[in-house]
Amino acid sequence: MELTAGHVWLMVAAALVLFMTPGLAFFYGGMTRAKAALNMMMMSFISIGMVGVVWVLWGASMSSGEGFMEIVGNPFATFGLEGITTPDGLIKVGYAATFAIITVALISGAIADRAKFGAWTVFVPVWVTLVYCPIAYMVWGGGLFGAEGAIGKALGPAIDFAGGTVVHINAGVAALILVLIIGNRRGFGKDPNHRPHNIPFVMLGAAILWFGWFGFNGGAATTAEQGGLIWINTLAAPAAAMLGWLVTERVRDGHPTSLGAASGVVAGLVAITPACANVSPVGALGLGVVAGVASALAVGLKFRWGFDDSLDVVGVHLVSGIIGTVALGFIALPVEGVGGGLFYGGGPTQLWAQLAAAGIAIAYSAVLTTIIALAIHKTMGFRVSQEQEVVGVDLSLHAETAYEFGVGGHGGSFQPLHELITGKQGDGSAPASEDGKKTDAATGKESVGA
Repeated sequence: MELTAGHVWLMVAAALVLFMTPGLAFFYGGMTRAKAALNMMMMSFISIGMVGVVWVLWGASMSSGEGFMEIVGNPFATFGLEGITTPDGLIKVGYAATFAIITVALISGAIADRAKFGAWTVFVPVWVTLVYCPIAYMVWGGGLFGAEGAIGKALGPAIDFAGGTVVHINAGVAALILVLIIGNRRGFGKDPNHRPHNIPFVMLGAAILWFGWFGFNGGAATTAEQGGLIWINTLAAPAAAMLGWLVTERVRDGHPTSLGAASGVVAGLVAITPACANVSPVGALGLGVVAGVASALAVGLKFRWGFDDSLDVVGVHLVSGIIGTVALGFIALPVEGVGGGLFYGGGPTQLWAQLAAAGIAIAYSAVLTTIIALAIHKTMGFRVSQEQEVVGVDLSLHAETAYEFGVGGHGGSFQPLHELITGKQGDGSAPASEDGKKTDAATGKESVGA
């Protein structure tokens, strides 16, 4: 079988989507504190390793083919990609794998600064197997929401071209569940040191995400006309969302921010993901504005409601994912003059299908993620110790730091690793506490650290 232009494009699109996960690592790494930046980036990179293996062995099989009760595919049907030998089949498996990788990586931003790396490496393959694969099967693999599925037959198939339910709603719900189980960081809402440490990294990450998203949304295009529409919509919605977010900041806070611009872009990308092939460019602009404003307002709710979604996964991915998915019930274009959303005279049918898909995805992800996270939390523990959190998860979990501030090793604002282990500083004194005081080992007197 010859390699066609379609094969080449799908391989390029898959590479673009895979590149999004390192982009996410920059985006999240810059948003967290300096002493947790490497750990945050490692949580994205380990997701590539773990999900890549899972997908080859059983993940691809579970997300397609003959299914169980229209919920999940048979993990042993094509275990190890047995029987998948054509270039078309193998490339599609690789493309699908990149979606699973970034979905679970998105979750990590909600639990920055405080999650055990070992617990995360257990969570990733289990969550992808029990949560991601079934939802992907229900939406894309011929399950409940497909044209031949029970809900698809009753309400019509739900529209989710590139992952509003499978990726963003799914990840957003899982992020919220993990936050509620693991708990808030020390000083949440009070400690000014929880601010992003490297805004240029955040903006670089957002740029890489936007670049890769053209493959994310456009990889599955079947015609040139559809591909062109997807490309324009993937440009328009994030651009409008960025403006919506910045205006919201200007009105609410008195100043637009670089972090707001980057976050607005991501909110718009999330919202257009399910709708990229099914709305007009003007519809994409409107969708982007709504998503940008709504997510900008939503991220502030974590302080009012008291849950520490560290890097705003819930406020951006869950909120904008729901907006993009449900909006299709209003603004979906008719297909050859048939159907469409309410605004195009299609009636409420598509809206009910979109609401059902969003609602079931939320419920399924919430229940299964709760079971998985509680099992890990009650056995090996999901959260680092108080001491490890104070020192920083980079040093305490990886024995590394993102930056070197002094001569001779771990300096500057970082506590050296030997102090974490021995509880003493190089001068024999106890390490400084959070209020800056330390105890001299010889005299027992407290002094204020430099």
